[in-house]
Amino acid sequence: MKIEVVKSKIHRVTVTQADLNYIGSITIDEDLMDAANLIAGEKVQVLNINNGERLDTYVIKGKRGSGEIIMNGPAARKVGVGDIIIIVSYASMDFEEAKSFKPWIIFPDTATNKLIN
Repeated sequence: MKIEVVKSKIHRVTVTQADLNYIGSITIDEDLMDAANLIAGEKVQVLNINNGERLDTYVIKGKRGSGEIIMNGPAARKVGVGDIIIIVSYASMDFEEAKSFKPWIIFPDTATNKLIN
């Protein structure tokens, strides 16, 4: 039996920009992507702390060290600049493997979106 489990989580980052006219997706600082083990094109769920919205999109690599979190396309209507969000990706795996799997969960500084050492 296969189940879906949390693979990666960026807990509480601040949206720095929203671009309604972009094709779609979420742009994430490459440092955060690396720390959370996310790759460009990966499907993620975005959870908006400010208004309760939940949406699925995919990751675009942002400028390393910039702290940028940009909501692109129609999602920019559901998540605005200054909103605090959680970004989650999931993996499908065997039930027994899932019991010992350890997800990548990071807690950046919400003021700067930079990694806290």
